[in-house]
Amino acid sequence: MKVEEIMKRDVKVCRQDDNLNSAAELMWDNDCGCVPVVAFDDAGKVVGMITDRDICMAAYTQGKPLCEIAVRSAMATKVLFCKASDDLVLAEAIMREARIRRMPVVEANDTIQGIISLNDIARSAVAIRDNKAAQAYQTELARTFAAICEPRTREVEPMPQAA
Repeated sequence: MKVEEIMKRDVKVCRQDDNLNSAAELMWDNDCGCVPVVAFDDAGKVVGMITDRDICMAAYTQGKPLCEIAVRSAMATKVLFCKASDDLVLAEAIMREARIRRMPVVEANDTIQGIISLNDIARSAVAIRDNKAAQAYQTELARTFAAICEPRTREVEPMPQAA
């Protein structure tokens, strides 16, 4: 199965200078847990990702209202991608290794084309009609889900308190 068969194509995006309030509003209005951050030009090149957790942690650690915090201060800048033509097994392996639940799907120039999530993969696993294929696919999905949910092994430093 190819990524393009299950990816979401109507992806909402934000820019680095947007504030976290607008990013959170996009997530709320579109029932999603992350938004790709695209470059300032209209090319749509992905330069980061912001999640609902990133927004919460930025608000907590910076002690400011969301409307006063820029997306750039909370977004992840190391973004892993896949292509629509990639095999789903490859996309799932990237997600498993990096412990990410969602990944942008980009064109050759890193322009956003869609997004694939662990939820999309799980729904596609249920749709498989061949019992043997479904069982193998669901076993792989369980491995991916377990890897993503594995607690981090590094020691976590206490969160700084807002002044």
